[in-house]
Amino acid sequence: MKKWLPGIIVVVFAAWLLGSLRMPREEGFAYNQFGQLPLVFDGRTQPFDSLARNSLLQLREKQTANLEPWKSWYQSPKIIPATEWLLAVMMNPGVADTWPVFRIDNPDLKGLLGLAGQPDLAKQQDGKHFSWGEIQPKLEDLRRETIRAQAVEDSHKSPYDQAVVRLWSGQLLYHRLENTLGPAAGGQFAADLTPYLKKVGAGYAANDAMKGDQKYDGDALDWLSEQFQTPLIVPPSAGVNAQWMHSVEGSMEPGNMTGTPDFSLVAFSDMTRAYRANDAAAFNQAVAGYQFNLAQRGFTRELKKGRNEQYFNFLDPFYKAMVIDVCAFLFVLAYWFRPGQWDWLRVTAVGLVGLALVVHTEGLLFRMFLEGRPPVTNLYSSAIFIGWGATILGLVLERFWRNSIGVMVSCIIGFLTLIIALHLRLGGDTMEMMRAVLDTNFWLATHVVVVTLGYASTFVAGVLGIIYVVIGVFTPNLTKPMAPESGRKTGASAAERGELGKSLNRMIYGILCFATLFSFVGTVLGGIWADQSWGRFWGWDPKENGALIIVLWNALVLHARWGGLVRERGLANMAIVGNIVTSWSWFGVNMLGIGLHSYGFTAAAFRWLSFFIASQLFLVLLGSLPKSMWRSFSQTKPGVGPAPVGKGMKPVPAHP
Repeated sequence: MKKWLPGIIVVVFAAWLLGSLRMPREEGFAYNQFGQLPLVFDGRTQPFDSLARNSLLQLREKQTANLEPWKSWYQSPKIIPATEWLLAVMMNPGVADTWPVFRIDNPDLKGLLGLAGQPDLAKQQDGKHFSWGEIQPKLEDLRRETIRAQAVEDSHKSPYDQAVVRLWSGQLLYHRLENTLGPAAGGQFAADLTPYLKKVGAGYAANDAMKGDQKYDGDALDWLSEQFQTPLIVPPSAGVNAQWMHSVEGSMEPGNMTGTPDFSLVAFSDMTRAYRANDAAAFNQAVAGYQFNLAQRGFTRELKKGRNEQYFNFLDPFYKAMVIDVCAFLFVLAYWFRPGQWDWLRVTAVGLVGLALVVHTEGLLFRMFLEGRPPVTNLYSSAIFIGWGATILGLVLERFWRNSIGVMVSCIIGFLTLIIALHLRLGGDTMEMMRAVLDTNFWLATHVVVVTLGYASTFVAGVLGIIYVVIGVFTPNLTKPMAPESGRKTGASAAERGELGKSLNRMIYGILCFATLFSFVGTVLGGIWADQSWGRFWGWDPKENGALIIVLWNALVLHARWGGLVRERGLANMAIVGNIVTSWSWFGVNMLGIGLHSYGFTAAAFRWLSFFIASQLFLVLLGSLPKSMWRSFSQTKPGVGPAPVGKGMKPVPAHP
């Protein structure tokens, strides 16, 4: 039975994945069909589905809207998809303003806004999620605090300041969404257009008066400014320089002024009228009609991209891969209770990690197809790619050393990098428009991919070092023979192949050689790219220095090993230090606020980076303890060689 268990378990997980490939059929309003409609926001074409999901992630850190957050999961709270929430915000804001979609955790900010700090079931409040209607009365106080907090340097902002700025950005985004449809938001386009254009005219008059240093209507100017910060939903007309437009621009087209409105605004107005009347048939007909008109006008490519991106959002492959990695990790932990006797658990973990790798790879390829870019374009995609590369390296190690160490590395790094990517999504769109200097597919496919593989392999070596230290200090297993099925002929002696510590040492060394090669080649390719982009091969930019430090550190570790300056424990400790070097080059230099590769300081990222570095330093200190304090080394007597090996006996390794 144990022989078949790994295959059965992997098939069950595969069946779960296959069952999640089909989007559920909708009854009533065609929310999914509406979510496929294209628009332009954050500099790129995307469907309404992506706009809705990314907006909710920024507001409440979830891709769904829980309208009853005070209820526990077993009480079946009302949870709606992101697109349904966005429709209400754009087409029926009076209702949407009562939904608790703003997550506020800072107690001082709650006090400023007069919000409940603790759950109150009688008032239907969970103490964390609040509606716009609850925030709006204290908007001026929030504005005042935001002006003060924004004047503080990012690195010196308190948690309260960060919460204030984040909430202000969230409410700005919320109002942009509310203003998206412009004159079509009332559902009566013909009647609403004239008063809307009057407000537009008043806003332009105020703008002209301000430029002429004359008295102007500040409210009218602010209103007009808000109309130009909304997503672009009006498709371009024929013309060389035609671009997507805001609804306010579409309403001012010459045809609109003479009573012939733009077809997109009329379609959105029809959708709004049907939505407010709760007429699903009329709403679905308006959506289908708008899709047909877009196709007739040559927007089939945008429609296809909208469908594909919505399906990618629905699949959420990286989250599924993370779930499988966690399950595989649990199987490995169970295997370690009886290594060699419960080998079916290790085989199951390998199968699950292989399945997670398939899902991970499909997600990478799908994302590359949507972006039209190589796999690494920003910090989010670099986390995804590092996890992918580390998973492959871990499985390669497991192929040669069947001792569960390789699959454990795959689980740990795969899970951690996907968690990092999950939190990076909270900052907004992960497929944002690229900077002009980075807009080169050739170098993205060479320099960025190669140097990121260098990051991944250095992290793999570091995790192997952590495993060496933890097993050596807390267990007696480092110097014990491995199970018979754990060793494979790799050119090592029988003693080296049978002892876990020596196997780990060989793994670290091999991965470091790989890491040195890729980090060096990637850095050189980066210099060539810099020469073509900025006219110099090297400029001592912080990111360039970080990449060089990785190369130098890996080379230093290899030289220390070749020169006999370090042995097994020293190599493991130096590999752990490599985690610090790589994390700083990957994340740290991007938060310095200087250089051509800076993405700005992020307090949350800096806090977690500091915690990670502190944890690695602690592990290095742990690995530097005297051998007498290591359980693995205290179990043997120094100077005692391996006992003679007779028939049916296992070799006993000498003390290292």
